[in-house]
Amino acid sequence: QVQLVASGGGSAQTGGSLRLSCAASGYTASTYFLAWFRQAPGKEREGVAGITSDGKTTYADSVNGRLTISQDNAKNTLYLQMNSLKPEDTAMYYCAAGLSYGGTWPPLTARRYSVWGQGTQVTVSS
Repeated sequence: QVQLVASGGGSAQTGGSLRLSCAASGYTASTYFLAWFRQAPGKEREGVAGITSDGKTTYADSVNGRLTISQDNAKNTLYLQMNSLKPEDTAMYYCAAGLSYGGTWPPLTARRYSVWGQGTQVTVSS
């Protein structure tokens, strides 16, 4: 059974940085896409970034250049490095895993991901 545990959220000032982590277990890394999603109150869930087991990445236009997804395959850990934070980044952040079925690029649509972490809150002040 695949399990994901997200951590690293907290409060930051505009322009500051945070790094989110997601510990993954119970899966075969080569067969899964991993991704970060976020959801703010009153807004739809938004795909932030995705990554394949061999390091191919996809980013939402709104975060490209500020947020960076990465993974440590040896530690089975997913990361989201968040720089130049904006108040608009305030949201609950979720890590997710979905079967790749041989796909090349990780999608940013929630329906493609079947396993979700519990979420970690990020709050960015003005």
